Amino acid sequence: MKNKLGLLLLAALGANAGAQENLNYQKPPQSILELADFQRAPAVSMDSHKKTLLLSYRNTYKTLSELSQTEMRLAGLRINPVTNISSTLTYVNNLKLRKVDAKEEVQVKGLPENPLIAYVSWSPNEKKIAFTHTAAMGVELWVIDVETATAKKLTEANLNANLDTPFDWYRDSENLLIKVLPKNRQPLLDASKNLPSGPIVSNSTGATSQNRTYADLLKNRNDESNFENLTTSELHKVSLNGKSSFFRKAEMYDDIHFSPDGKYLQLNALQKPFSYIVPLERFAGKIVVTDTAGKQIKIVSETPLHEVIPKGFSAVPTGKRYVFWRADKASSLSYVEALDGGDPANKVDFRDEVFSWDAPFDKAPVSLVKTSQRYVGITWGSDNLAVVTDAWYDTRNVKVHFFNPSNPAEAPRLISERNMQDVYADPGRFETKYNQYHRRVLAVEDNKAYLLGAGHTKNGQFPFIDELDIISLKKNRLYQSAYTDKIENIVSIEDAKKGEVLVQIQSKSEYPNYYFRNIKSGNQLTPVTQFKNPFMALKDVSKEVIKYKRKDGVELSGTLYLPAAYDKEKKEKLPLLIWAYPAEYKDKNSAGQSTHNPNQFTFPSYASFIYWVTRGYAVLDDAAFPIIGEGKTEPNDNFIPQLVDNAEAAIDAVDALGYVDRKRVAVGGHSYGAFMTANLLTHSKLFACGIARSGAYNRTLTPFGFQTEQRNYWESPEVYNKMSPFMSADKMKTPLLLVHGEADNNPGTFTLQTERYFQALKGLGAPVRMVILPKESHGYAAKESILHLLWEQDQFLEKCLKK
Repeated sequence: MKNKLGLLLLAALGANAGAQENLNYQKPPQSILELADFQRAPAVSMDSHKKTLLLSYRNTYKTLSELSQTEMRLAGLRINPVTNISSTLTYVNNLKLRKVDAKEEVQVKGLPENPLIAYVSWSPNEKKIAFTHTAAMGVELWVIDVETATAKKLTEANLNANLDTPFDWYRDSENLLIKVLPKNRQPLLDASKNLPSGPIVSNSTGATSQNRTYADLLKNRNDESNFENLTTSELHKVSLNGKSSFFRKAEMYDDIHFSPDGKYLQLNALQKPFSYIVPLERFAGKIVVTDTAGKQIKIVSETPLHEVIPKGFSAVPTGKRYVFWRADKASSLSYVEALDGGDPANKVDFRDEVFSWDAPFDKAPVSLVKTSQRYVGITWGSDNLAVVTDAWYDTRNVKVHFFNPSNPAEAPRLISERNMQDVYADPGRFETKYNQYHRRVLAVEDNKAYLLGAGHTKNGQFPFIDELDIISLKKNRLYQSAYTDKIENIVSIEDAKKGEVLVQIQSKSEYPNYYFRNIKSGNQLTPVTQFKNPFMALKDVSKEVIKYKRKDGVELSGTLYLPAAYDKEKKEKLPLLIWAYPAEYKDKNSAGQSTHNPNQFTFPSYASFIYWVTRGYAVLDDAAFPIIGEGKTEPNDNFIPQLVDNAEAAIDAVDALGYVDRKRVAVGGHSYGAFMTANLLTHSKLFACGIARSGAYNRTLTPFGFQTEQRNYWESPEVYNKMSPFMSADKMKTPLLLVHGEADNNPGTFTLQTERYFQALKGLGAPVRMVILPKESHGYAAKESILHLLWEQDQFLEKCLKK
């Protein structure tokens, strides 16, 4: 019977469903279009003195013409070789300023015509704001005078932003160091116009090298030449009056960072040889420190090409890692080195060691602290106090310690230890403040540090501020949000002594806005922003978090939406849409925890099914789909059964409320959620149809791991084969809409995955429709693409679930 239904639905999906269709871009129904075609609120940045707001506006979507710009894909980069900036960048198109205590915004005057703004950066003294503008033939540097709200251009279109941010402020706030295109730059090579001079040859030394299936890698000598050409820059110094001078010769400069006191400069540069199997993050590199005149002081680090790294998510390369200026010192570098050869399989007492090295580097580096697990990061504080975090993926364990940077012999003091997925036990993040170098360091008042927590509990979300005594390690709760009909996210402590806190408050129908709250003066609120809700059509939609259990007792949850006019007493049976994404856990307790909050602002996007609540569907959004592997059992050992159990529990829970027709249920997901969808349609009879977007369906094409799977295909071929819906394509007879971006840049989810899966399903007689979105990457960006996607999904759901 199901096979007959599938064939009937295949016929209903279009007269040309068995072949290609000549289809122009379409728009979804009006109720969806009104929600999708909106103007987003600006991003907000505030100076450290709480006096001025910078409001950055951008279009809600890109256009196809933006996605169709000239592009080269090299070593993991996507570059526009004409303008010398990332072709995937999302631009700001307007800037406004506003005094915090004023109501009116001030338009920044003098902005370029049709601005394409990126890399916005306040000066150290916060009197200026620098940004780049991408003109027709290149990248320009501009600067805003905050007092007069006036912008002016500092350079011609000669900046090189192919390796991210092309400038850094001098500490004096009067000059900037910029990456500039070399004057003698050679033309790029066109492979289509050059005969090859020889074959492409790669070698293996015999060492084990398990690399993921990266996208956009170098492929030949032409690519190598063009990559070097596009990433090579000279360094120039430019003043606020536009005067420019040569600073340092051309190299493949990646990062440029002044020391906190501004007396030294850290230059990170890529080096040859390049690789055809790993992206530029694994290329050889050199780190040099110079003085402010560009004179070399010290070669700090020279790292080789890392094509071979031990297996496992806790594996790291040998040599110096995380080389950065310490925020608490004038000019001291810190870095980390592995003590286990970077190999998780090696048994050692300490995994990593952190060093500090004072400029001008004429003395040996000093060991600061060793970590028993893999180093995660440091929050610097003072000469005597800092916070170090380490973690181990296999156990999901994370530890946080205080340590004394000036006395390595003093044992670190454990502040907290937990399963990193145990959100109910999350102690929060340490608050920081600006120091004399305008760098953020640990905020300490009277031997007290502060923790800002999200406050997830079994009974709801109640964000908090804890005061932590750095001597006794005892905590005192200073504030906890009491809202049960809103969410109050604690952004920062602006003045601990006065009790001034910056918060963001939202509800399901109130757009997130910023406020100052005084937790020492009656919790008084002062509005900072007043953004309006652009989705008023959803204000009467029913929204609740439902909690339910899987048949093995694991607690699950999801956010259930019902149409605005739905009568819960009459309980009309609605079609149900479930949107989900699987997550792996090592214990049932963490897997059963919920971070869903019904008071979160309802922000519909193409990333979920929420739009369809306006079309008469019930929607279970972000349904929990945990995959658990306790002890020595890995989560993926039982992936399919747990996937089906999660889906069955979700349908049972909504069905028990009496709202839905369980014969009319669809499931959907993006990326790993698409992989989930294909497996559910293949291995269960729970769904009438499914939508799978930008997924991977044949795990043998990602043989050295995927998602959180660390084993390779040859270690666990049964796991890879069983989890691959491609291998069971002959069992899949449920209608499926496959969508993929033509230019997917995500490791493992190559567009080929969808094309081959579609060919298999079509050849085996499954009811399937494939939509390839031109120019789109793993996430979709163009307005034309997104509106057409919504149309495709609406047509598919209406035909499968209503007609």
